Amino acid sequence: MQIVCLDLEGVLIPEIWIEFSQRTGIPELARTTRDEPDYDKLMRGRIEILNRKGLGLPDIQKTIDTVLPMAGAREFLDWLRGYCQVVILSDTFYQFAAPLMRQLGYPTLFCHELVVDDNGRVRDYKLRMPDQKRQSVKAFKALNFHIVAAGDSYNDTAMLGEAHAGILFCPPANVIAEFPQFPVTTGYDQLKAEIIKVSRL
Repeated sequence: MQIVCLDLEGVLIPEIWIEFSQRTGIPELARTTRDEPDYDKLMRGRIEILNRKGLGLPDIQKTIDTVLPMAGAREFLDWLRGYCQVVILSDTFYQFAAPLMRQLGYPTLFCHELVVDDNGRVRDYKLRMPDQKRQSVKAFKALNFHIVAAGDSYNDTAMLGEAHAGILFCPPANVIAEFPQFPVTTGYDQLKAEIIKVSRL
C-alpha cells in the first residue's frame, strides 16, 4: 500500500510566481521557495509587492490561464496514478491551481488559500495547516501507507525527510548542496525509475 506525494510547482507545472514576474516585469516576484526557506517571509513580501503595485488575484489568474504543465508531466502523472495512489502536496493556493488541475486530469491536491477582498486585492493567506506537507506524510504513514515523496525546493525537504523515501526532482544547486541525503533526478524517466526502485508494491 503506497502513496506517492508530489510537489506541484517545479515538478508538474512551471513556477507561477516566476511566470507572473516575467509578465509584469517585477523581478522581486521571481523569488520562490527555491531561494527563500522562510515561507511566511516569502509570502508577506509577495503580498506587499502586489499591493504596492496595485495588482490583485485577477491579474495573477490571467497569467495562470496561459500556463501549461511541464512537457511530459501529464503523461508521467497518468502513469504514476496507474501505478499507485498519488497526492499532490503544494504550497500554492486553490485560487491558482484550479485551471492547472484540469490540465493534469484533476489529481488530488492539498494546498492553501488566499484571503482576497471584494476588489480582488490579496490581503493575506491562510495555511491549510502549518508544515502541511510533512504533517500530511506523517498522517499517511499512520494509516499504514508506504510513502515516497518528490519535490524540488526548500519547502519540500521536510516532506522528503518524513517519507520512507524522498527524491529531489530538478532542484537548484543550493538545495542539492544542503540536502545531499536525497537522490537527485533530472527528468520524468529518472523520477519514474527512482520511484520504482524505492517502492514497496
